[in-house]
Amino acid sequence: MKATLATCNLNQWSLDFEGNCERIIESIERAKAIGARYRLGPELEISGYSCEDHFLEEDTLRHSWETLAQIIIGGHTDGILCDIGMPVMHKSVRYNCRVFVCDGKILLIRPKKTLAAEGNYREPRWFAAWQKGWTTEPYQLPPEIREIISQSSVPIGCAVIVTNDTILASETCEELFAPHSPHIDLAANGVEIIANGSGSHHELRKLDTRLSLICNATDKCGGIYLYANQQGCDGGRLYFDGCASIAQNGHILAQGSQFSISDVEVVSATVNLSDVRSYRGSRMSGAVQASQSVSIPQINVDFSVTDSKIQSVTIPKVDPNIHTPEEEIALGPACWLWDYLRRSEAGGYFVPLSGGSDSGAVATLVGSMCQLVAKSILSDVQHVISDVERLLGKDCVRTIKTKYKDPFLASQHLAHQLLYTCYMGTVNSSRETQQRSKQLASEIGSYHLNINIDTLVNALQKLFTGITGKTPQFKTEGGSTVENQALQNIQARLRMVISYLFAQTLPWVRNKRGTLLVLGTGNVDEALRGYLTKYDCSSADINPIGSISKTDLRSFLRWAQKNLGYPSLGDILEAPPTAELEPITETYTQTDEDDMGMTYAELSRFGQLRKVHRCGPVSMFEKLAQEWNHLPPDEVAEKVKKFFRYYAINRHKMTTLTPSYHAEPYSPEDNRFDLRQFLYNTRWSWQFKKIDRMCEEMQDE
Repeated sequence: MKATLATCNLNQWSLDFEGNCERIIESIERAKAIGARYRLGPELEISGYSCEDHFLEEDTLRHSWETLAQIIIGGHTDGILCDIGMPVMHKSVRYNCRVFVCDGKILLIRPKKTLAAEGNYREPRWFAAWQKGWTTEPYQLPPEIREIISQSSVPIGCAVIVTNDTILASETCEELFAPHSPHIDLAANGVEIIANGSGSHHELRKLDTRLSLICNATDKCGGIYLYANQQGCDGGRLYFDGCASIAQNGHILAQGSQFSISDVEVVSATVNLSDVRSYRGSRMSGAVQASQSVSIPQINVDFSVTDSKIQSVTIPKVDPNIHTPEEEIALGPACWLWDYLRRSEAGGYFVPLSGGSDSGAVATLVGSMCQLVAKSILSDVQHVISDVERLLGKDCVRTIKTKYKDPFLASQHLAHQLLYTCYMGTVNSSRETQQRSKQLASEIGSYHLNINIDTLVNALQKLFTGITGKTPQFKTEGGSTVENQALQNIQARLRMVISYLFAQTLPWVRNKRGTLLVLGTGNVDEALRGYLTKYDCSSADINPIGSISKTDLRSFLRWAQKNLGYPSLGDILEAPPTAELEPITETYTQTDEDDMGMTYAELSRFGQLRKVHRCGPVSMFEKLAQEWNHLPPDEVAEKVKKFFRYYAINRHKMTTLTPSYHAEPYSPEDNRFDLRQFLYNTRWSWQFKKIDRMCEEMQDE
């Protein structure tokens, strides 16, 4: 009793119904070509997962049905059972659904029972969860599909599909993570194949949790579990990281890529249903519970999933492939950047390259993107070649394929067309940072500029003095804190203005089409602390490192130095992080950690406790007083107070934070992820007094 089953990673794009339809069809046809009788697709694959408030529009629902009609009309569901994700409205209520189609007939519409409503997810804003338990009721099909399949109604609700040889059913994304997952009841009702069409985004160190849940589900209950996922940027800050998988009885049989610039990836495995039955039959505790389980409606279909022709096929087990965090950073943001570039049809990226680790990491990520694209061109991946030809012309592709056999050299050629870097120095900049910028740009292959902006800075200072009669001074020259910050901010904001000027005009200077997207270069810890100038060069179009910690970025750069072929990153890593906005003297050199009054490691911990562990000032102090027991309680208290003061003072900056690739669960971005106010009582008087009393009690013990 063996069957070939297929799941997939699809790089869908919200509201791109034509493109989404083509990718779904390609995945179905690939599944059929390898002999699969069942194909699973990602969550909301027809519309794209990130439509968000577009789900409230009737057009989105209508076009989803029209797309499904196109798939059926083309005969693509003939000879295969397809599990397709799309939004459906029933009795004026919108549901996030799985639609089962076989031989051109719709068998079941299965609404999602448990919606994702935390972090980046807001599904209850657009959908209702199915609250009617294991029941179905008639659904009247819309005219767009009724005339095509000669079918007026179909069951909607939670049921299982019974074929001639097995029972299968689905759960959707969040339901796998719920305490009482549907697969428990499904397995107890004899379901042997459980499928999960998902829309799960990448977050550093998250994949292990997902794979563990899949393996544990089949280890505990027995059976076969298929997992499909979106893969790519479908219109927002999230990168959906694929990793379509198939597991059986606690073991992974097949696993797709977690990061890829391919539009369609089909993952298949041959499974043995007899092994499932033997595994379950040997576990008597499960048999007793199954005999007491709830009854689930069944949808019968005259169709067989197994194939007698494949009885000799062996079923291998594979070890899960989990990237290191450094590899995740190298691949995830790079794939996201490629999707954003090709879908926005911009002319390339512009990076203000300061010679420090943050801007160096951003440029390195674009270099990583170019390496992925160059490898795909040399491997004749046609959809990537088409995208590059559309962006840069056929000559670029022809040159790479005829002139370069080494993917690294090909990536440098590509980077020279797509990446523009610029060192914007002032009298406060050092020769070392200028040289590091130039060297890294050369290794990556970017089109690099080295300019001095002192004339612009001096012009603004003269303008201010001419109007007010006063001349602000840096603190090293005797100036106040207000003067010092104002003079630093002039330089920082001018760099943003210059970045956009050059981003708009440099392709024109080089006789190329389009304009450039400006990349932000601020990390998550600096945003959390507010250690950035509002509307400076942290203000950009998108930011690939805006949700990555300084600690992880430095580890990534160390990895990239060896694995991406950029040796100058070693010099960048050795240099202490500095903004270079104040004069350097014999007794003073500006550094980030001195400016902030806390280390990056401390900032990361503050961020995790604030967001992930939901700590206010008092509970954060309680935890850190034990965790940092090498420090006296009053020092810990002062660190916590300082963090919350600066966090509160600078929270308003998060309202204008550049949209960032989401990678850390403690990102402070308030536009989509961190829903906290931006006007605080920065004195935290009640909370800080409580901390002071707790300190006194600890010291008296």
